[in-house]
Amino acid sequence: MARRFARFKAGAPPLAPGFFGVPSDGMCLNAFLVVRSPDDPNRALVGRPSPDPHWEEVGALDPARIQRLGDRWMLPSCQLLLLEGPEEAVRRIGKEQLGMDLGSPPPPQVVSDTYALRGSADDDPHWDLHFIYNVTGPPLAPRSPLWRDLEYVAVRSTPRAAFGRGHGDILDLVGLTPQE
Repeated sequence: MARRFARFKAGAPPLAPGFFGVPSDGMCLNAFLVVRSPDDPNRALVGRPSPDPHWEEVGALDPARIQRLGDRWMLPSCQLLLLEGPEEAVRRIGKEQLGMDLGSPPPPQVVSDTYALRGSADDDPHWDLHFIYNVTGPPLAPRSPLWRDLEYVAVRSTPRAAFGRGHGDILDLVGLTPQE
């Protein structure tokens, strides 16, 4: 495949020289909030979302996605809003999903990930750009009506299959590898 730079422009091909369309299987800019317990940094705050209709607005989770997630854990997270910066996104996630004021979070770990979507026959994979923020949380897990369960979980002793939406992979990236 010819080299394509991540310089995107809307519209149908042909585009101006040096510009490309978004990958045909899509592209997501994601912010993840890894909140570690102040008592045990090997415990991370994860939750099981409630069927609250506000999830569509605060986490880009429609009812079908929440149902597919089932009883699996996920990190507080969301795609960035259009033209939103990653730090602004993670502060929004902290406030909307957890009721936490993050102030100025530490710099994120940034990861680029490409993969073929299930059922896709296209050679142009999906592209995710992840902004992963690690912070220390309060001693007690916050409470929010968005979550059925929200708690600090010992990630390394929790089976990978207990995490939904690839969130076990995100935890791997910050050194908290779920049990295989």
